[in-house]
Amino acid sequence: MSNYQSNEISDISEAGKPRYVDDEAKHYAGASAGGVEIDERDRDLLRRQQELEQLDNTSEVNWEMIKKLTVCGVAFFNDAYDMFAINIVSMMLGFVYYNDATGSAKNTVPKEWDTLIKIAVQVGCLMGQLLLGRLGDKVGRTTVYAASLMIAIFTTIASAFSNSMVKGINVFVVLFIWRVLLGFGIGGDYPLTATIVSEYASVHNRGKLMSAVFSFQGFGNVAAPIVGIIVTACFKNSIDSDVLYLDYVWRILIGIGCIPGLCTLYWRLTMEDSKRFQLETAKAAAANADETMLREKLIAKKQFAAGANIEANAGAAGGSSSGRNSYLGAENTAFTATQSMAAMGEKSDGVPVEAPSGEYRMRRAKTFRQYFSEWKHLKVLLGTSIAWFAVDVAFYGINLNSSIVISAIGFAGNIDSDKPSKYIIRNCLGNIIINLLGSVPGYWISVFTIEKIGRKRIQLMGFVALTILYVILGFAYNKILDKSTGAFIFLFTVAQLFQNFGPNVTTFVIPGEVFPTRFRATAHGISAAAGKLGAVVSQGGFFQLKDRGGKNAFIDHLLEIFALFMLIGFFVTFWIPESKGKTLEEICDESEEYY
Repeated sequence: MSNYQSNEISDISEAGKPRYVDDEAKHYAGASAGGVEIDERDRDLLRRQQELEQLDNTSEVNWEMIKKLTVCGVAFFNDAYDMFAINIVSMMLGFVYYNDATGSAKNTVPKEWDTLIKIAVQVGCLMGQLLLGRLGDKVGRTTVYAASLMIAIFTTIASAFSNSMVKGINVFVVLFIWRVLLGFGIGGDYPLTATIVSEYASVHNRGKLMSAVFSFQGFGNVAAPIVGIIVTACFKNSIDSDVLYLDYVWRILIGIGCIPGLCTLYWRLTMEDSKRFQLETAKAAAANADETMLREKLIAKKQFAAGANIEANAGAAGGSSSGRNSYLGAENTAFTATQSMAAMGEKSDGVPVEAPSGEYRMRRAKTFRQYFSEWKHLKVLLGTSIAWFAVDVAFYGINLNSSIVISAIGFAGNIDSDKPSKYIIRNCLGNIIINLLGSVPGYWISVFTIEKIGRKRIQLMGFVALTILYVILGFAYNKILDKSTGAFIFLFTVAQLFQNFGPNVTTFVIPGEVFPTRFRATAHGISAAAGKLGAVVSQGGFFQLKDRGGKNAFIDHLLEIFALFMLIGFFVTFWIPESKGKTLEEICDESEEYY
């Protein structure tokens, strides 16, 4: 058995590369000198490890990098479009299915159905992040990544054809079912995109590339209302004469969401897993190889070493220099076989061999449960999960209900007196303005500062700013709106800015860096699922209280609740390590993955 399989990977050199690489090279050199045949599998692992070092030390842009970043960026553009287009679709469904209602119910989807279709994708995402993230570690990142896109494409098209059954469930339930399945496909994009980019990027630009890919979500947020305006304008005269023509518009709006995915499907299908993932898979498999096969190999090495010792001793008696070299090479081989047998509990000449201490004992890869049963590792997973849960309570609570903010600033228009096309176009413009003022700039400020400021510092700063802003907006909500709409817009814009130049971006980036390669997609999926749980709690729980005491009368108290969650996110961030400027192996400490 080679030293690669048995040596403890415990130290990182000053240059940032694992010391076992140098040790392994020396071992191979000595083995070659002694005439020992090198296992071809070991040679391949060493070669891939050397390539991995080159990857960590280069920032060269090549076609493969451009292709991967394009695929991953389009994935988040598409996901955001699919998730947030429902704001506009919900308005249109109100006109289509409730245009004959009376009073305040006219042209408005009832709260229970509105909530159902808005949380559908979040529910599906939660399940997809957990399951597809785990499969990404077990089966392979790119295989599952391609499957998640195909699920999303099919369910997007199916969503566009949702309709009421003649007897039974209505269009909202059918739409809910398809959007849950759509969310399942979208859910896979979070852990898999993060792990693919983090494992492919160099240490110098890993955070920048991960945040840049995630920032395409901002463009998707803007694209949905832009498409809404274009399609509504195309049907404007028909809609104003017969509002039921909006039934075409909302279906087209949803259906267009499959186009970006179709454009990148081939690239997803032909992507390869990163060298880092391939290496880690091979290394873990070697560490946990079948013991019977290992014993057979060790016994064979023992017999070879015994024969080599006899030959070496004979050569030494003859006094030849070549005999001396053979002796040294055979001695090295015998020692390697003996120490490996000791790790397995084998006997040498009928006498039990004691396992040497330190780096020469047999290593076994820890299971997920073993690794995270240790508090120092569990607290990192809890930190990433709780922080993501906290920020998504506010992020999705506001962004899935942007019409409330648009109405508060007086931009929504009048749903009773305005023509349907005018009302929809006006609300779409409001969505665009809100996103362009704070949300989109926040994403890209993070991209250009994350390698300078650091992930943890940006997250802490963002949580502090959001806590303060939500306290002000919550406790002075009505006073600010009464005295100055401009002041409210300014404070809301700054809050949107610090969501993305803050925890909304970093809660995505950090879990893609701080966990071992074997568990990275699983742990990222758990963290992301916690975020989606926050979105479901916000939309399905807190926002059901918004009309308590009157229409939108409880909004100020909801903002106060959001401030509390931001404070919680601030404190749990201290459980998370800073990953700026470190290789993935340094951040996770590879020796902690084995026992």
